[in-house]
Amino acid sequence: MMTVQEGGRTVVRVLEELRVHPALEEIGFCAFLPELNEATQSQDQMSPEEPICVTHTGLILSGFGCWRSAVFDRRFEINCIEYLLSDDESLQFILAHHQTRRGWSDFVRIRLALTLEPALQQKALDNMRTGGKLKGLANLPEAHHINVREEIARAAGVGDRNVSNVRTILQRAHPNLIQALQEGALSINRAIQLCNLPKAGQLEQFIRYTEERAINKVIRRSIPQPKEKKASLDVVSVLDALQQQEAREPGSVKVRVGRQKRTVILIGEDLSTGLPAQLELR
Repeated sequence: MMTVQEGGRTVVRVLEELRVHPALEEIGFCAFLPELNEATQSQDQMSPEEPICVTHTGLILSGFGCWRSAVFDRRFEINCIEYLLSDDESLQFILAHHQTRRGWSDFVRIRLALTLEPALQQKALDNMRTGGKLKGLANLPEAHHINVREEIARAAGVGDRNVSNVRTILQRAHPNLIQALQEGALSINRAIQLCNLPKAGQLEQFIRYTEERAINKVIRRSIPQPKEKKASLDVVSVLDALQQQEAREPGSVKVRVGRQKRTVILIGEDLSTGLPAQLELR
């Protein structure tokens, strides 16, 4: 017996009938879905019996981890809540459902929502033709392009400006930046700044940015230790050793300007072992 839940009906579907939405496949986000990664790493923590949401044609709307876990368990059937939706409607369902889910960043949702653009533009054209405003024109006026952008922003749950920024990023960004955005390792604001550079420069600056973030993380973890008295290297000895190291091997010492409001010197283990044993307690 089938029951209705919020517009859907509870059914049992054969796993082979279910598939990921083409838009998710198109942008390659399936490789980064947290639910899928968790299903592969800790299947014992997943609940294959939990219903997942699907369309009548077998598109998965939510519960990706439960679906993947059931596939790994080689189950034949799985409980689902089925909705009667078109492909475009199903994508809007996915976007609305995952706006607050971990891993579904603004960039991912905007990129998915942009796949709705052709359908939204056609709808706007049809509406204008019906109203007799286009008179046979094939292209949308700028004002209606803005309306389409607003619809994309609404579907993704973001501001209009971020939609424009993601368009620019997709046109100008190095592929590594786009991958970092999908993985959540880079923000839209930082990426749009990097897009002002040539692609080679983007990659170089992104690597520096990533290294700086890693260094700052180490600094935050290691510096605040007020309860412990630990030996630290004498600053003068360190600077002298760095000067000698650079004289022996030009280019071996790198100086970078960070965003910390203090000066911190990080040295490699190879250099620290050769420093004079001039230590002092803090």
